[in-house]
Amino acid sequence: MSAAAASLSASDAAPLREIVGFRQDDEGQWVAQLACGHGQHVRHLPPWQIRTWTQTPSGREAVLGTTLPCRKCERGEPADA
Repeated sequence: MSAAAASLSASDAAPLREIVGFRQDDEGQWVAQLACGHGQHVRHLPPWQIRTWTQTPSGREAVLGTTLPCRKCERGEPADA
């Protein structure tokens, strides 16, 4: 499954941005680092969000280079600090 297909809540108008890495937030949730400089949470919270690929290093590595819609780019926000 592509990362974009796994993110059904993003706007259809949001531009697609490449996933270039991952980090964990203060609560241990995974955040995709996008090529545009924005971060996007990629939570695995069944039954609402099924993203089993976030749970292993090999799963996260497998989606590097795929894309996610970036709502922050859609809104014209600056890159994350």
